[in-house]
This record gives sequence, C-alpha cells and structure tokens, in this order.
Amino acid sequence: MAIEVFKSVAQSKKGTQVECDSRGHKFIIDEPKKLGGTDTGANPVEALLAALGACKCIVIKSFARKHGIDIKDLKVEVEGDLDTDGFLGKNKAAKMGFTNIKTKIYIESDTPREQLEEFIGFVNRTCPVSDTLENSPNLESELIIK
Repeated sequence: MAIEVFKSVAQSKKGTQVECDSRGHKFIIDEPKKLGGTDTGANPVEALLAALGACKCIVIKSFARKHGIDIKDLKVEVEGDLDTDGFLGKNKAAKMGFTNIKTKIYIESDTPREQLEEFIGFVNRTCPVSDTLENSPNLESELIIK
C-alpha cells in the first residue's frame, strides 16, 4: 500500500482570516461579512466545495483519454445546503455541516451520452475528495500548548 501524507497549515491572522499553506501554495480563508468576517477569501465550507469540484475536474482530465472520452470544455458546479444557525449557536438542533451537496458536471464532448454517463460514474467512485466526504476518515485532534 502506497500511503502518501498530505499536509496543510492554517495560521490565524486578523479577525476570521486564516492563511493556509500547502506545499508553499498560500491562500486566504475568511468568512463573509454577514458571518463576522472581512470577506477576503472563500470560507471553509466554500473551500471544501471548491476542492470537490476541482478534484472531479482533475479526475476527469486525468482519465478521459484512457476511457476514450473527448473533452473540449469542462466545468463543475458544486453547491451545498448548510444551516448557518447551527454554527452561529441559534439552533442547537441544526447540523453543523452540509445536509446535502449537489454537483453539476458540464462537459462539451463528441463522446456519446451513455459513455459519458458511465465515465462520470467512474469519476464519482474515483475522486478522493468525494470518497472522503462519503466515507468519513478517522479524525484526530491534538492540543499543543506553547
């Protein structure tokens, strides 16, 4: 089994801004103003949706040729339903995370629809982010006091 460890570091900045660093690639995560942030970046749940869409795009582009799929143009839209009253403490019964995530894959291709549908089934089974969301990994958290 070839296990590779991927890492990301999240460093708190001012307010709700967080600078994330993955292999030297830095980006800002923040909350929109209506959720107490300064809106300088996508929020964590938007970043999760973007990661899912990006992962599906990468899987499609990586395996299309092997599956005989012609891709002229590709776009993946992802949306999730989340009750922010849970996060804000207004509704203790609300689920903290998404209750539903929907993906729309737009492909321009000369490949027959049936073959594309079969390929997208493969993509949905092969996408690591999709698999992580569908089959929760073990989550561990350790507190380190400086």
